[in-house]
Amino acid sequence: MQSPTLSICLIARNEEDVIARCLQSIRPIADEIIVVDTGSTDRTIEICQEFGATVLRHEWQDHFSMARNYGLEQATGDWIMWMDADEEMDVDDCQTMKNLLPTLDKDIYSIHLINYIGATVQTNESFHIAHARLFRNHKGFKFQFSIHETLNVHEVLPDQDESQIATLPVKVYHYGYLNDVTYAKNKSERNITLLLKAIEAKEPNPWLEYHLASEYSRMKQYDFAFKYVNWSIIRFLSEGLTPPSLVYKLKYSILLETGSIEGAWPAIDKVLVLYPDYVDLHLYKGVILHQLGKHKQALETFDHCIALGDKQLNHLTLHGSATFHAYYYKGQCYEQLNQPQEAWSAYRSALNFYPEYEPANLALQQLLVSHSDLHEQPSPIS
Repeated sequence: MQSPTLSICLIARNEEDVIARCLQSIRPIADEIIVVDTGSTDRTIEICQEFGATVLRHEWQDHFSMARNYGLEQATGDWIMWMDADEEMDVDDCQTMKNLLPTLDKDIYSIHLINYIGATVQTNESFHIAHARLFRNHKGFKFQFSIHETLNVHEVLPDQDESQIATLPVKVYHYGYLNDVTYAKNKSERNITLLLKAIEAKEPNPWLEYHLASEYSRMKQYDFAFKYVNWSIIRFLSEGLTPPSLVYKLKYSILLETGSIEGAWPAIDKVLVLYPDYVDLHLYKGVILHQLGKHKQALETFDHCIALGDKQLNHLTLHGSATFHAYYYKGQCYEQLNQPQEAWSAYRSALNFYPEYEPANLALQQLLVSHSDLHEQPSPIS
């Protein structure tokens, strides 16, 4: 029996610094690589051709879905996987993907997407989520919306709940939100312009206000971010939809960044009724309780984070929410409760998971200045 073929589709423009890494990672499994170039003036096209990719030139029209769909229309594989030029497939998972393809019986699958943030690539500075990336060709799948495009899953599979799409054990790393990349490309400014244009055009995309809030938050313009994240919640509700978990995650992250926690408690408990398994929201709840001086309640919440774990992919989850972040905040609570030994143990547990975690290192050093006898205490349980 002949193995199913795989087309991998990308769009690119002036990606000479990153696209070779992407193409190198997918070359072992791709029967066909299609790159839609929307106007590169650097070596992007040349690099793609060196890797044997089919390069299609497409005039940029401020519409990501148009460019992506142009590539899908040319794909000849039995399966299509879409990626970004600033992504990379895990080298060890290529063989996994190759082995799985002949066994798949659904029309669409998610992969494990790892988004790196901050100044450098670090596992401990990343967000994890399941993301629909692999689907059968000729089933009617296409992209929709001008920016932050998504697949039309509900049109093709009206009975399919996107949150229930099976996730393959395949990791893809996304580097596009590292600080140097966003600054170099003025990504936030570009996205804000396109999002405002889509809102003005009344594009039927309930995610627009969320993405706009996310861009403003990334730029630390929290007043605008908070306004648009609330509009996003209203937009989802007005369309009879439950606001997705990451919308609420953004809202409470903005409140914590600005120190505006007066309205955050007990409102966050209502959100946790909707998403009781979302460890990041439980972490935020614990931080809010801690800042309100409710340290014992906060400790219970951080223990719940640890029990939940941070390996769920059905929500956008910060790596460490159930480990070093939770233990660090436990240490902060214990200090406020004048329990230095327990604080020491919590900080040490945080550092067992992430030895370079600066907040825990600093807190532990300061604690030992005033409680030097803690050096002699038993090692904590990690």
